[in-house]
Amino acid sequence: MAISDAPPTTAGRDAAVEKSKLQQHFGRADVFFFLVCTLVGIDGLGTLATEGGQGFTWLVVCTLLFAVPSAMLLAELGAAHTDEGGPYVWVRMAFGHLAGAVNNFFYWVTNPVWMGGTLVGTALGGLIVFLHGGEEYSRPVTYAFALVFIWAGVLFAVLSFRVGKWVATVGAVARFLLLGLFSVLVLLYGVENGFHGPSVGDYAPTFAGFVALVPLVLFSLVGFELPSSAGEEMTDAARDVPAGIAKSVVATGLLYAVPVLGILLVLPSDQASGLAGFPEAVRQSLTVLGGEVTTAADGTVTATLTPFSTAVGWVLGALVALVAFTSGLTWIMGSDRTLAVSCYDGAGPRWLGRFSARFGTPTRVNLLSGVISTAVFVAVTEITDGDIAKFFGVALSLAISTTLISYLGIFPAAWRLRRKLPDHPLPYRAPALGLLTVVSTAWIAFCTVQLLFPGLGIDWFGDDYRADGWAASERWVYLLTELVPLALFVAVAVGFWAAGRRQVDRADRPGGR
Repeated sequence: MAISDAPPTTAGRDAAVEKSKLQQHFGRADVFFFLVCTLVGIDGLGTLATEGGQGFTWLVVCTLLFAVPSAMLLAELGAAHTDEGGPYVWVRMAFGHLAGAVNNFFYWVTNPVWMGGTLVGTALGGLIVFLHGGEEYSRPVTYAFALVFIWAGVLFAVLSFRVGKWVATVGAVARFLLLGLFSVLVLLYGVENGFHGPSVGDYAPTFAGFVALVPLVLFSLVGFELPSSAGEEMTDAARDVPAGIAKSVVATGLLYAVPVLGILLVLPSDQASGLAGFPEAVRQSLTVLGGEVTTAADGTVTATLTPFSTAVGWVLGALVALVAFTSGLTWIMGSDRTLAVSCYDGAGPRWLGRFSARFGTPTRVNLLSGVISTAVFVAVTEITDGDIAKFFGVALSLAISTTLISYLGIFPAAWRLRRKLPDHPLPYRAPALGLLTVVSTAWIAFCTVQLLFPGLGIDWFGDDYRADGWAASERWVYLLTELVPLALFVAVAVGFWAAGRRQVDRADRPGGR
């Protein structure tokens, strides 16, 4: 059931016009590298390690009980329904245009929020640790870096998948290099200095750790559907999507588990901050190439590097920034397509649903993403008065909440479409679909509540649950920083849907166009 077959008639005609501009450049290997670049980020590695050994335990549990079930759901959807803008199309086909419009707006807006917030902070964190002696950059330098970071991403997103897929491939290779080198350094560091990680008992999972960590873990393990946003730019989506997802599940699990374990073994948990935990662990492990580690009276560990190990650190710092940059780029490339598709499908303003005839990309949405990213960066920087750690916590929580909310529509779509379209071919058929749907959706629903009200049911906004840099007395300020944007996003999404309906209705009336 192609999107162009669905009413209203004007949307079908508009879809045909825009689809004629698409270019096929997306093969099986490209899908795998794109997924690795999409799924494997480093912005949450330090935060996972702050909970000690149970951070690693919950990562393993979520990989097995969330990533694997949800990946099977998305493999069925991606192989069976291969229209451009896959995640939007699935929800719209399953639950209607309004549900598709609102859900898809959350799916899209996450990424400019994430790009202008968390990812800028992650890249800055790596550069601060390796290139600036641990001292934060001045406000003007921070702004200049953020603008280049954001708008370079927009530029690459505007270019065709023929170019963009190679950027994603470079990003995937950067992940293998960065995390592979870190794993080797950690092993050498442990052999030379001994491993001083958590005790065996610290790996035991607790409910408090579950509440604090699982939303971040789930955020790190979603995205298997993103290549399907370019379903009609693939050479063989029905074959390549399930294969790419299967390989990426294994790669993602390993690329997350090994670095988190490395941080735990090298860096004391009270220093593994969400912003700089991973870069600090890399810096400490670099002393095996030259340098020393000293411990102050208060327990603070400081790594001093030689010129050679410092030079290697510069390379790794650049890789940290590149990984953060390409994480945002792949998500922007995919989610911008879903928003453009929804707009030419009558669930948003038609002017946003334009693809470039030259590049085959949704340039207007790409530019809008850049504007939103820039606005988010400016707003959060000013709200937190330039406090990078506090900035990081707010932006990460908002990005996680908007992301997870969108999967409340995407995951149930597989179950709904299998019943709504019983005769539709299923190149890949997920086993026990009902159970997979319940399990995947339940994880998301619980974590969404905990993101808005950290620690609710145990100790709302208590010491063990609130983000870095926030005081217990600021719980209502924190809540407003989450609820106000979410309410605004819902209002804008409904407004998009209403604008799209009006345009379609007007055009379908006699003499309307």
